[in-house]
Amino acid sequence: MKADLLERLMAARAAKTPLALLTRLPDGAQALLPGDDVPAALAAEAEAAIRADAARNVTIGNETWFIAPENPPLRLIIVGAVHIAQALVPMALPLGFAVTVVDPRRAFATGERMGDRVTISSDWPDEAMVALKPDARTAVVTLTHDPKLDDPALEVALRSPAFYVGSLGSRKTHAKRVARLTEAGLSEAEIARIAAPVGLDIGAVTAPEIAVSILAQIVSARRGGPKKRAEA
Repeated sequence: MKADLLERLMAARAAKTPLALLTRLPDGAQALLPGDDVPAALAAEAEAAIRADAARNVTIGNETWFIAPENPPLRLIIVGAVHIAQALVPMALPLGFAVTVVDPRRAFATGERMGDRVTISSDWPDEAMVALKPDARTAVVTLTHDPKLDDPALEVALRSPAFYVGSLGSRKTHAKRVARLTEAGLSEAEIARIAAPVGLDIGAVTAPEIAVSILAQIVSARRGGPKKRAEA
């Protein structure tokens, strides 16, 4: 790998920017996307590999390329160490999410309740979110039902590139949330990003069922949902 290409690759990793490393077979010529000028068909294949988070071989014209996505780690930030969080954490881990639970209420946010494979932050939610810097590979879920905790986290998350932002609460609760966030200065488009009531509508009642509905909605948001799968 050429020095300038390696430098760009390392910079993208440090910035947690998704990209794809393209290697032409058999001569080994390489390119990075986004960034380098390549045929549109090859760029489309690279974008698909990044979305799927899976390497692939493709043939464009008379050339064969190996496309290796270089994605930052998947992250799930949960605000509120509540019963739903206790169910959501062990479900998210096998799907490759690094999970952080944010809750300044130290009696709730403990390793005994959340498990030993989760990172726990007892900072105030807005401070924790600023420090965690949600990126395009991050999902954020607020579960406390307490505006003093959920709203500050949402204000940061909705202004970030996070691919999913969901918040627990009924439609009536969400209407009040929308009013508060509007008053706090968030735009209509930013607020519309919130998945609320959180989770797919599967008739979930118990904490584990609600956790299943949330995780399913996160996966759907990450993978592009039924429409994109049908078009692929």
